[in-house]
Amino acid sequence: MDRRKSLKSIVLGSVAGGLAVHGCKPSTVTEEFVEPPKINYPGRVSLEEELIEELTDEQFLNPHEIETLTILCDLILPPSQEFKGASDADVVSFIEFMAKDVPTYQPNIRGGLMWLDHNCNTENGVEFKAATVEQQKAILDGVAFYDPETPANERPFEVNFFSLIRNLTMTGFYTSKIGIEEIGYKGNQPNVWDGVPDDVLEQHSVSYDEEWLAKCVDQSKRGIIAEWDKKGNLIS
Repeated sequence: MDRRKSLKSIVLGSVAGGLAVHGCKPSTVTEEFVEPPKINYPGRVSLEEELIEELTDEQFLNPHEIETLTILCDLILPPSQEFKGASDADVVSFIEFMAKDVPTYQPNIRGGLMWLDHNCNTENGVEFKAATVEQQKAILDGVAFYDPETPANERPFEVNFFSLIRNLTMTGFYTSKIGIEEIGYKGNQPNVWDGVPDDVLEQHSVSYDEEWLAKCVDQSKRGIIAEWDKKGNLIS
């Protein structure tokens, strides 16, 4: 089932932090970390640059968690022939950054990934990333929907975990270059103004002076700053 349209309409928000983590042991990880590339951010003030550099130098997620989270994010926002998926926009890097920028996310993200592995091991005898897509979706279907009338602090930990990852996935994707292109957002762009519409002018029984109109609504001169004489008459 293609949930992309409904996912776009999800209202992004924060979920309660500090909930108790279900006990389970993470997998032993022996992989070495790869040094992240340095990125320049034009337009940022020095304080922002320093904070970004500091957060970039830190590492929160381990390789196993990154692999698991990549699969989870692509299940939330999968690629198709028409659209890109979460991993195409490197959403996991965005979540990694947010976890370091907002430390209260960390126990929920790490604990939730542990819960996924624990639950999948219990149900299927394998870690979440090694399970079949059907097995993975079966686990997520049990936590993807909640009663909105129930306060966040009264929902099960795993439900809040999935809600947090879903919100971060959508935020990361639709603020990325390919996500912005998908929704067709153009930003603030100069347009062409050719005067007040005729029906509005007629409604108010007014009209343009042809000489004034030629000077003011000439698109070939749209980049020229208007000049006025001392009496308030338009010169050019």
